[in-house]
Amino acid sequence: MMLRLKARAGYWLARRLFHWSWFVRQPRGWSWLEGQFARMANLGDVGAQSFYGHILTFRGVGLGAREEGVRLLRLAALAGDAKAAYQVGVISLAGTASKAPDPAEAARFWQMAFAAGHPLAEVKLKALESRGPE
Repeated sequence: MMLRLKARAGYWLARRLFHWSWFVRQPRGWSWLEGQFARMANLGDVGAQSFYGHILTFRGVGLGAREEGVRLLRLAALAGDAKAAYQVGVISLAGTASKAPDPAEAARFWQMAFAAGHPLAEVKLKALESRGPE
């Protein structure tokens, strides 16, 4: 209980400090921020999984970081996060280093994003349908 409260407080502070560019540019500062994001994501917080997943997917260094980002985004999407579901759809359609493009999976995640209220998911679904089977 106390550890979860400490993790929540650290995550809250890290989200605030994330917008201070001078802090993010400091190696020790960034390392601390990443630790807070990772701890909260590993505790199963959907918002943290989505946030940290986006960071790792688009700013992570190396294939391992990007794969972990996609994994966190997928977990958040399956838990109902609209932004994560939309992004997993985009990634599924483009493919990754370890997985070929999968339009069916992209459509599935865009359906989830649309159901959760993401504004662009319907546009992507219509574009995918008009493209036809490959």
